[in-house]
Formats: sequence, C-alpha cells, structure tokens
Amino acid sequence: MWPVHVPWKKLRFGVEVEFVGGCPERLELLPGWRLQPGELQTDDDGTETGGELAPDPLLWSQGAQIREMLRRLRRTGARANWACGLHVHVGLEPWGEAAVLPLVDAAIRCQAGLGDLFRSAPDRAVFAPPVTEAMRAAYVAGGGPDALTRHGRPQSHRCGINARSWYDTGSVEIRLANGSTEYGEVRRTVELCLRFVAAVGAGRGSGLPRTRAALAAALGAPAGGYPPPKAAPLWHRERLWLEDALLPVLGPPALAEVPGEVHHMRTTAEGVAVVVEREDGTQEPLLFHWADGGWRRV
Repeated sequence: MWPVHVPWKKLRFGVEVEFVGGCPERLELLPGWRLQPGELQTDDDGTETGGELAPDPLLWSQGAQIREMLRRLRRTGARANWACGLHVHVGLEPWGEAAVLPLVDAAIRCQAGLGDLFRSAPDRAVFAPPVTEAMRAAYVAGGGPDALTRHGRPQSHRCGINARSWYDTGSVEIRLANGSTEYGEVRRTVELCLRFVAAVGAGRGSGLPRTRAALAAALGAPAGGYPPPKAAPLWHRERLWLEDALLPVLGPPALAEVPGEVHHMRTTAEGVAVVVEREDGTQEPLLFHWADGGWRRV
C-alpha cells in the first residue's frame, strides 16, 4: 500500500562496499555478512583485485556492524578507489510494488540533485545511468521489470536509482555514491538513501526539490560528508574511448556469433577481446585479430 509514512530509521537496508587491494581471504566476517571476491574491481594499474562486502538486511540501530566490518576490511589493506562504488539497497516491504512507480517518478525528478549531493564522480556515470521518461512510459504501458532495465551502452543495466531491484530483491538500489571504506562517509550515505526512500514512501516524492542544498534540507539529511569523487586515470578513459571507436566495427560480428550486448572490450597481445553479455547475464569473450586488411575471429 502506498503512501504510508514509515520513519526512516525503521527501514531495512543493505550496503554493498566495493574495494580494491587488501587480502579478502583473510577477512573475518561477522554473522550475516558476506564477501563476494568474484565482484572484482579495477586497481589503479588496471589489475582486477578486491571484491564486494555486504551484510544481510540491517536496521539503522545495527550500524555498529558496519563500523566494525569496515575496520576489519581496512586492516587487510583494502581501500576504495575511483573504480569503486557504494550501493545502498532500501527494503520496500512497507509499500510493496505500489512504491515502484513513485520511485521512478522521484528518480526522474531528483536524480540529478541527488547525484550532486553525493558528488558522484563523472567517471562513475557509466555504472549509474539516469532513469528516463521513456523507461517510465514503457513501465506504465505494461513493460514490467524489463522496462526499468537500461539497455545498450553505457553498459550498466542498472540505473543510479534502480527501482527494478524490487523485482529481484524487494528493494530499491541507489548506486550514485562514490566508493568508501570510511564509516562516517558510509553512514551518511545510508542515511540519505533511507531518508529519500522514506519521503517517497510517504508520498512526498513529487514535491521534493531538484537541487542539492534544497533536497538535503527537505529530507533533513546531511548536506555534505559523503565519499569524495576520485578521477579515473587517463589510461582508463583512453580504454573507454577506444571501446567506443571499435564498437561499430567489432560489435556486429561479435553479436552475430553470440546474441546479447557488448559488455566491454580489452586489448590483448593476441588482439581485441570483445566480451558479450547474454540475456541470462553470462558473458563470453570473443577474440578478434587484425590480419590481411581486416578483423578476423581467432
């Protein structure tokens, strides 16, 4: 049922802490916490390291668990860099599916202001694309969860305010914050997300301000102290520019062999690896090599 006023501290939430470096295999986990080392992040030299740390759903009163796990994580040498994000899932149990469209509307209205408040780094925009009016129209027309999935490049498939997450985890996922392993920054990020979702759940989304300062004041949230932006190195930006240049050339032959979408490309000593993501989320690399005046599949 929507709208329903629920105090923000009563909402259940999860937080996904992405990190690089450290020794994940040596991290001692509290009960209910899990480490996903398969969710590797890009270190400053291009090496895939680190992982993602997340708890089972928590309440605000259980914040000491976050403090302790971040302390343990940093003690292994882990840190957050430009490639890392901080994602907060807020449970929609008090409202159910009825809250999805109000969240989509609030996202369209407030996502730019919320991103400014979080100081979202420009290099992270690929991981948190905006919700669009076209997506809303498709959802209202009966498109279901798929209408709330961002298709095509930028290759994220999950918007910065990801209401589609309701159909997967019973939550809305807010992906706009930069990465951090500092408790104060993580705590303020979680608070802002909880306050935003509580306001939408109470029916206040359509009246929320669009600018960062006014939005923080309307939500009663901190106006600063969120994870600061970190610029991606030049080599990473050049890699993305190269992908964009090669996509029209290598995308069609790759997709002719493996239906789906091009997730990313990487240059190797043997050629260019084009990684295609299928509809089921699995990925397959296809290697192309320049020979005899054209690109050939190896």
